[in-house]
Amino acid sequence: MRIDKWLWHARFFKTRTLAAAIVSAGHVRINSVKASKPAQGIAPGDVLTFMQGDHVRVVRVLAHGVRRGPATEAQTLYEDMTPAREDVPSVPQPQDGGRPTKRDRRIFDLDRRRMLE
Repeated sequence: MRIDKWLWHARFFKTRTLAAAIVSAGHVRINSVKASKPAQGIAPGDVLTFMQGDHVRVVRVLAHGVRRGPATEAQTLYEDMTPAREDVPSVPQPQDGGRPTKRDRRIFDLDRRRMLE
């Protein structure tokens, strides 16, 4: 199966054209060898390494896809070998008390008017 078609079937990229562009640009490796063209074939057992968003994905191909189905079906096509990211921040905490209240905003507006006078 073509690598661009498999990446699209496995739902790593939204369109097949985008998957082909990533492969053509040389951003995908098959078994640590740079993929040269989108029509390059892959087989079950191959390990793919590519950038998705801002982090590197490493996946092992388990099967070929017959169609681009739902996400649960797509997840059966690969085994995710990407190392866990430790630098992922938790829920962002508001600084300085978060958004100003209505009362705080009124005080701020009054102070700003006084500075302009």
